[in-house]
Amino acid sequence: MPDTIPQQDRQTTARQAWLAVLAKATLAELESAWNALAEKPAYRRLRPGETGLVMLRGRIGGNGQPFNLGEMTMTRAAVQLLDAAGRVSHAGFGHVAGRSARRAELVALFDALLQDPARYAALAAEVVAPLAARQQAAKAARTAKIMASKVDFFTMVRGE
Repeated sequence: MPDTIPQQDRQTTARQAWLAVLAKATLAELESAWNALAEKPAYRRLRPGETGLVMLRGRIGGNGQPFNLGEMTMTRAAVQLLDAAGRVSHAGFGHVAGRSARRAELVALFDALLQDPARYAALAAEVVAPLAARQQAAKAARTAKIMASKVDFFTMVRGE
């Protein structure tokens, strides 16, 4: 059976996945991964960390009419990686919840690095996969804690 998903869609999906993992990582995790890099690339800040508010929208039941839920603080940053000749090789963008400009910049740097085919495999295995595993384990622990207190009222036996 031929692959029906276009290459561009696969690249977009992969990028969305690593950006989601990086955006949820803590500053300490990102700094540790950055410091562990053997070769740190030269880069230029296109947009230094900027903090602002975004409007969160919700839907009742997931498919009802949208409504404004409230505002959330976010920080964004954009960088360009430079090759040895000083030319731009890749651009990266980072958006994180909160006010950490450094965290947004690190997300943008890793986004740009992961777009480089020569670095992708190593970074995906050494940075993104461990972060994703830690995030999944934390989510599983939260879910287990919540499920321990769940009450299912529909299975209670009536006294007949």
